[in-house]
Amino acid sequence: MAVAVRVLGDVEARIDGRPVELGHARQRCVLVALLVEPNRVVPTEQMVDRVWGDQAPQRAADALYSYMSRLRRALSASDDLKIVRRPGGYVLTVDPMTVDMHRFRDLVARARTAGDDSESISLYEQAFALWRGEAFSTLDTSWLNATRESLHRERLAAELDRNDLSLRAGHHAALLTELHALAAEYPLDERVAGQLMLALYRSGRQADALALYRRVRSRLVDELGTDPGPALARLHQQVLEADAGLAAPSPRDDRTRPRSSSRPARGPTVPRQLPAPSGSFAGRTGELAELSRIMLPAPPGPPAVPITVIAGIGGIGKTSLALRWAHDNMDQFPDGQLYVNLRGYDPSGEPVKTPTAVRGLLDALGVDPARIPVDADAQAALYRSVLGGRRVLVVLDDARDAGSVIPLLPGVGSAVVVTSRHQLVGLVSAHGARPLFLGVLSDTEARQLLVNVVGAARTAAEPEAVTLLLRHCAGLPLALGIIAARAATDPARPLAALADEVTEISTRLDAFDPGDLAVSLRAVLALSVDALSPDAARVFRLLGLAPGPDIGPGAVASLTALPLDRVRLLLRELVAAHMVHEHVPGRFRLHDLVRQYAAEEAHRHHCAGERRAALHRVLDHYLYHAHASDRRLHPHRAPIAVPAPQPGVCTEPIEAHEEAMAWLNAEHPVVLAAIDLAAQAGFGAHAWQMAWSLTTYLDRRARWRDQAAIHATALRAAQEGSDRHGVARAHHGLGRAHARLRSDDEARDHLLRALAAFRELADPAGQGRIHFDVGWLLERQTRYREALTHDREALELFRSAADRSGEANALNVIGWHHMQLGEYSDGLTYCRQALAVLRDLGERRGEAGTWDSIGYAHHQLRQHEQATTCYRRALDLLRTLGDTSQEAVVLIHLGDNHAAAGDGRSARDAWRQALAILDELGQPEADDVRSRLAGDQERR
Repeated sequence: MAVAVRVLGDVEARIDGRPVELGHARQRCVLVALLVEPNRVVPTEQMVDRVWGDQAPQRAADALYSYMSRLRRALSASDDLKIVRRPGGYVLTVDPMTVDMHRFRDLVARARTAGDDSESISLYEQAFALWRGEAFSTLDTSWLNATRESLHRERLAAELDRNDLSLRAGHHAALLTELHALAAEYPLDERVAGQLMLALYRSGRQADALALYRRVRSRLVDELGTDPGPALARLHQQVLEADAGLAAPSPRDDRTRPRSSSRPARGPTVPRQLPAPSGSFAGRTGELAELSRIMLPAPPGPPAVPITVIAGIGGIGKTSLALRWAHDNMDQFPDGQLYVNLRGYDPSGEPVKTPTAVRGLLDALGVDPARIPVDADAQAALYRSVLGGRRVLVVLDDARDAGSVIPLLPGVGSAVVVTSRHQLVGLVSAHGARPLFLGVLSDTEARQLLVNVVGAARTAAEPEAVTLLLRHCAGLPLALGIIAARAATDPARPLAALADEVTEISTRLDAFDPGDLAVSLRAVLALSVDALSPDAARVFRLLGLAPGPDIGPGAVASLTALPLDRVRLLLRELVAAHMVHEHVPGRFRLHDLVRQYAAEEAHRHHCAGERRAALHRVLDHYLYHAHASDRRLHPHRAPIAVPAPQPGVCTEPIEAHEEAMAWLNAEHPVVLAAIDLAAQAGFGAHAWQMAWSLTTYLDRRARWRDQAAIHATALRAAQEGSDRHGVARAHHGLGRAHARLRSDDEARDHLLRALAAFRELADPAGQGRIHFDVGWLLERQTRYREALTHDREALELFRSAADRSGEANALNVIGWHHMQLGEYSDGLTYCRQALAVLRDLGERRGEAGTWDSIGYAHHQLRQHEQATTCYRRALDLLRTLGDTSQEAVVLIHLGDNHAAAGDGRSARDAWRQALAILDELGQPEADDVRSRLAGDQERR
């Protein structure tokens, strides 16, 4: 279905031409917060900040769930516009070109790279036609206002670029009205003033052009205490002198006139040193726009020398971006473009020394060798003097540190783009440079790069191979470029053969080594590692052994056996060198290919014993904290014996429920990976104990498939290690997970195996838990009498083991099953006994379940007010615990009770809250709730 999303005006969406109901303003804010970064995960915390700012409600995450659920339903007519929940956040999957904001940016970028002026102007006009008013009209949050302002600056910059082209083409008369409006809106913008002066002069209105200059100069002096810049002053002088160079071009002149007639180049030598841009360059429209925003500020913008540091890991495409932008904006620097490759990380030699770089720049500027002093500082001063007042772009490529850049900074009037693998904090802090971090290419950009080199026909012929290549290159331009070049230079080789190389982990990095040090991925990364301190290099290598998508400082300290404070400093060094990325505060990750290189280096530098000791420590770290967190979430759960961590393991106390949830929210994806790694590496006890420790959290998040996967891994590991305790608990975990997944036969099989294992271990409490779960499984099949048999067996076993928590939960479920049989009086008796024990123990989750059972009994007895009170007590407890899965169940019961009492409005509200949670968790029960809501709608 055709999709169109528009935000350059009122926020609206259409599917096949039909408008989509996007809801109220706050819900539209949620959609916009995802639209600005399509196809990329936006963390939940960032979503809350974008939608509410500092006015976020107490349960902002719940409100966000609800908004997402409604938006999903609104957009459900098309698979080309979907909101997907991902670990840690949300992603909107959509073709960016169907969103007018991204279409605008794409058209502007194409206009700036088009080789023909008329084509550029046409593309600019198409871009401006997308605007229907103020961006995100009627929406108002601090983040949206800042984004709106940024978009409007982008539009202004594009309008001014289009105006330069139109003036060059002799369209000054057609621009006059628009330029007058711009000058009124931006009275201190010297570029706007220059364009209007030139248009007035060419229209035969020399006096008006001079009067405009006087007005602008007067305002600049009065409001900013400064005179007009050299470009506007030079144009004023040309108008005074009626300089022939300002004459409107004839059609023939269009081919030869300089790109910016409002700022003609002057001076003895105009250097044009930029290397050719990459022919395979793709994407980066957002970064190009950001560079223009920084480097081409509208007065009274940043100071006289705009400096941008494009930073990122080796091979990320820093030089390509710098050169693409520099070529696109050559007309903004009519006095020339200088380029120096500082060779900070060049495999073929030493970095360029500062005196050598300065001398080369003086030669490029045409300075007489006889005028060049011997002293290095004097040469640098002469360089700044020669550039003084001139509009020159200086590109300083591959800088190793700020010290190699600072002597090459020009004086007032020019601009500087620096590329580096390091953050160059000194340049940012002391000289006002603006950092621009370069990340990996999006899937669309990566595919376009491959198509640019290999060809559309060849890539279309092998779509599966292309998908594999893109996946394993993971958006790294250097890796993509190497693979594309190998494919282009060997057209007979199927892309599938290259895909096989990058898919096989043992040969993956070999695939990115074409035999040329300048473009070998290993060589590029090795140079970055060589620049690290020895301790940072060791940390980097060992990170290649760590499990999971990212890692926290405590786990790094455990992996390396270093003090936590020292680790934080070393991680800061790795981040500054862009070897690791701190994607959220306190969470660090490596690019996939960089991680594999780190693992290779770990095997090269550390013996098997050292590697195994590091792995043992980091697994101890995750087991200790996962187990401690589980004890906080479920303090009355029958414990397991976990060994003390190895020396060198960093352990931090987890003393509250909130701390446990925070740790698990951040770390559970890593623990999932750690369980697999532990099983593979022969740490079987770690595997099943971590799986056991994660069960409560996954229960409360309804992550049943994850539960089934980790307990299957735990079972294999325990069986291989002949660990009877591990086998019993893994079978139990698998039984519970399969029951949740509605695989009743598999669930019963695993539960019965677990029961046999606990009997062998003479563990009555373990047996009680199995009978308890078998009763629950029978309940699902409405076999309540049989379920009661197992419930009572569980009760006796728990009592024999003096397990009061198990006893209380067994009492509750006996009461519940009596209620299912219509025996409400008996049910209430058992549940009230359970409630007394649970309150005495302080077991809030069990108490919540029991209040739900008691509420159900009152509901069935038509005591609706008492039922509502019970359900609300259950909800309060569950929300405190963060148990969203069980919260949805109670909300359904509450809605049913309201409906039975004739309170339709309250019923709908409860069901909708339940539906939002179930949709978020991806639970099939959501369809039952939808049926309730649909039936209620029909009755009304």
